[in-house]
Amino acid sequence: MSTSGQNPSGARGSSGPSTSGNGTQAKSGALVPTNNVTTGDGMTVRTRIDPTLTVDDVMKQLCINLKIKEPYQNFALRDDMDELVTNDNLRKKIKNKVNLKLVNAPAREARETAEKLSNKNDKTLRLTLFSLQKFIREEAFAREFLDHNGLRELVDVIFTTTGNTLAYALTAMQNLMDLEYGWANLSDKFILRVVEILSSPQSLINVCRPATAILKKLVEADPSNVPGTQQAGSSRGPPVPQPGSVYRYGFQVVFEQMRKERGLLETVVNRLGSADMAMAQYSMMLINSLVAHASDARWEEFIKELERLNVRKAVVRLMSLHTVEDLTSCILDFQANIVRVTYRKKTTPVDPDDDEVSAEDLDIIWTSSKLEEEVDQYGQILKWRKLGFETEDISQEFSEVGQLGLYCLRKFVESDPDFSKIVLEQLSRPESRRCPIGKASNEVVELLSEHWAIFAPGYSTSTTFQPFFLDFPKVHALATHFFIRMWSESGAAADDFTRVAALVRSQVKVALRRENVRPWHEVEHDFMECEYRAVRDRQMKELELEDDLLSKIPVRNLRAKLYKESFEFVRQQRIQCLLQGAWFINALPASSPREGVRRPGRPWRFMRLDSGLKYLHYVDSAVKFPVRNGLEDLPERIDMSMISEIATGTCAPPPNVLRDQNDLPPTSALVPSPLSFSLLSAHEGSLADQIAPDQSRWADWTDGLNMLRRDGGHVSSKETAGFVQALTEIGLKIKLLDLSGEMVEIPSGLVAGPPPMNNDFFFSELM
Repeated sequence: MSTSGQNPSGARGSSGPSTSGNGTQAKSGALVPTNNVTTGDGMTVRTRIDPTLTVDDVMKQLCINLKIKEPYQNFALRDDMDELVTNDNLRKKIKNKVNLKLVNAPAREARETAEKLSNKNDKTLRLTLFSLQKFIREEAFAREFLDHNGLRELVDVIFTTTGNTLAYALTAMQNLMDLEYGWANLSDKFILRVVEILSSPQSLINVCRPATAILKKLVEADPSNVPGTQQAGSSRGPPVPQPGSVYRYGFQVVFEQMRKERGLLETVVNRLGSADMAMAQYSMMLINSLVAHASDARWEEFIKELERLNVRKAVVRLMSLHTVEDLTSCILDFQANIVRVTYRKKTTPVDPDDDEVSAEDLDIIWTSSKLEEEVDQYGQILKWRKLGFETEDISQEFSEVGQLGLYCLRKFVESDPDFSKIVLEQLSRPESRRCPIGKASNEVVELLSEHWAIFAPGYSTSTTFQPFFLDFPKVHALATHFFIRMWSESGAAADDFTRVAALVRSQVKVALRRENVRPWHEVEHDFMECEYRAVRDRQMKELELEDDLLSKIPVRNLRAKLYKESFEFVRQQRIQCLLQGAWFINALPASSPREGVRRPGRPWRFMRLDSGLKYLHYVDSAVKFPVRNGLEDLPERIDMSMISEIATGTCAPPPNVLRDQNDLPPTSALVPSPLSFSLLSAHEGSLADQIAPDQSRWADWTDGLNMLRRDGGHVSSKETAGFVQALTEIGLKIKLLDLSGEMVEIPSGLVAGPPPMNNDFFFSELM
């Protein structure tokens, strides 16, 4: 390799140095340069880098050619976006003729950065932090930074600065926390500092965004989520994180600091209405993490505070916005979390002797009825039976609907100032003709739970917004009034309870149809104005298609069990699709296309999930090719923990990509494809923008990725939701047949048998 007139990466000839002694000759006889490299003193030279060399070899020859006396290990190459040149991306940088910069090696840069932070020089601190937030993601930099007490210095900066300087410091901490090490020693004081920053309405948006992400990360760093350990609550006890593990925080640790700043939750909920969509998204994600990881000890306190702040109303308001695309996934996650909350309330027993809340709810209900206790003819107290319960054992009366049923009954009572008149009207009737209000209320809770598939925590198949579900008690009140009205209009008696319940079930389906687009006043009209005869006629037609057996309580419970099994079966199938891998087209974000994401020579990407379910490995290619099993053909990867949201319908195929109609439906340039999805990071934006070749592949991957998420995520496609429902119904019908359980032999044909000895009975009725 020649050293005359050489540039920084080893090109040979008049244009600069070379890192290889052979190469393609230009017409002038010189080696063809591959890249421009700019040195620290501002000189730019044209170089030829041999793609077969390692980065170490390139740096060694580069330093020799430039006559740099320092060890080559002190230097590295970066592109214009400050991405570090590594063995994994060296070929790509050479092929694309990327402009490179000769800079300090990550380890050296880290040592200098830690030293600058300790000096607290205001003139250089902001610039240092600006660089730190980018470099801290690199493992070589991060380890050296941590070894030189960089974390302690960074924490000190967070405690002592404000404004943009604080924003850079928090972003650097946020990026550091993407690593699975290095931040296990953050103290309660640090958590409280982050809480205080978020609690202040005066905090800048660019300060609040990384602070919110940090708090979310701390909530999710729960010991019960330590990989390879048993789950909390197992017979062997809760898992214990390894020494130095970052999995030592979690909801309980964070919430203890949150309780010291009472205004935090209120401020976070208020930020859901922020004009800055990114801020609203961060706040929504934090709330979702808190709900998903709430500990048993503080669950009731936390959920009660969220309900007081009316977070559901704030989310319903977000649903109505036309600019909500970026928040769709977060809102669906919130819905799934509220399914968990609702299910937990439904399965939490009512025990007024031990639970002050239950005792208070029951007291309000009884007081609102304006009734007096009596003693019946058998000498027993007559109280709750006056309100339509079957017994005086109130805990047993709510055994199927739990605290959810009690809460809904209380809201029903409070929403109607004439509740006492309704009760007195029923008591004025003969006992057999009275509508059992308490029993009816619980039945409506069951019907709504069935309608919204509240069968188990963590199993939600809703693919659209459900604003009415988020106002469960309000819908319950409407439906309960409808139940009482149908009872009166149909002249029902005690034995007709099931028949009236069937009418209400039919009306629930009609009133709550197309929930994501129907206005509330239409729902009210359907419940308040629909006449008995119209409801009965429609229900009779429905009964022709549906067996009444399916509405029985044991069958409901069986359906709930099969629903969970079906969901888990589909979940495993989706994950298997991810493990198998698939080809996708590389796409452009339709809202803000960037030249940097165009891949004109490599329109295709193959992605595959690793067996540990931690990384998505991929390769970009100009053409599809047979990808071998394993990960050898997939040199690049995406950390699954970095994915905060799987957004759909977000990107379009690049205009310069020729599409095969067998592989991709025709879509206009920069118009979002319905088969597109983006893997979004909370602070890095989009990690990948892909378009699936068909609807099935799109459903497999969007739902598979969502189902892999730590908090359960949500289902994106109607296809997956339909599979779960279809498997549930098929399983239910097979169970009801119960052929295998009874060992019933199914005949292969019918045998008429011998004719009867006497056939006079054929016409006996006519005679």
